[in-house]
Amino acid sequence: MNDIAKQIDSRLKSLNLTGMIPIYNELSVKAAQSNLQYEEYLLLLLEEEEKRKTDSSVKAKIGKAKFPFVKTIEEFDFGFQPNFKEKEIIRLSALEFIDKKENVIFLGPPGVGKTHLAIGLGIKACIQKYRVFFISAAKLLEDLFISSKNQTLVNKLLMYSRFNLLIIDELGYMPISKEQANLLFQLISQRYEKGSIILTSNYNFDEWTKVFDDNIVASAIIDRLVHHSNIFYINGSSYRIKDKIKKLD
Repeated sequence: MNDIAKQIDSRLKSLNLTGMIPIYNELSVKAAQSNLQYEEYLLLLLEEEEKRKTDSSVKAKIGKAKFPFVKTIEEFDFGFQPNFKEKEIIRLSALEFIDKKENVIFLGPPGVGKTHLAIGLGIKACIQKYRVFFISAAKLLEDLFISSKNQTLVNKLLMYSRFNLLIIDELGYMPISKEQANLLFQLISQRYEKGSIILTSNYNFDEWTKVFDDNIVASAIIDRLVHHSNIFYINGSSYRIKDKIKKLD
């Protein structure tokens, strides 16, 4: 490495532009071959650095969102759910519902892709630099319950309220006690018209009495969730067993 290259590397490091170090030499060769002006070369270099930092920021947001896996909307098999309106999901992908503080609710039996769609929208939100957090309903209720016992509930509710998009997955897999329902109501109320929620459940709203011990609180939760909400009922077959069914055929 010559002295000039060493000085360039040193200054890029001091300016926290280390992402340029592995690419500036390669780009300078291409610039010379293409007879680019100095300004054109500088623009190429800055574009590459901007792309690197954007990619790094998106990866960080996806990591902080705590998705159990990464699935995109584009990977969703709409052909397997022919009764599902693809255009409506594409419309949601523009993420206007987040700016409008609206909710998205996916209801349907296990295995039809509710979680996939929720994560897919969450990934798009991360790409657009929204603050996103994914959590299962069971884990959320446990977290709120523990916080209520150790006198940190207010801070916990504030923490969950700061996200632009909160994804609550699989509401209904476990029964919800009166105390848990009240805690969930507090969270839903605190986010009401202030932040978006994506919620998935394998029960339709008229079946929530099977889940909640307190039907009055359940009704209050539904009332706040449904207001300013995009609701999707998915009644197709399960993705998880489709390959097994093909083998049996």
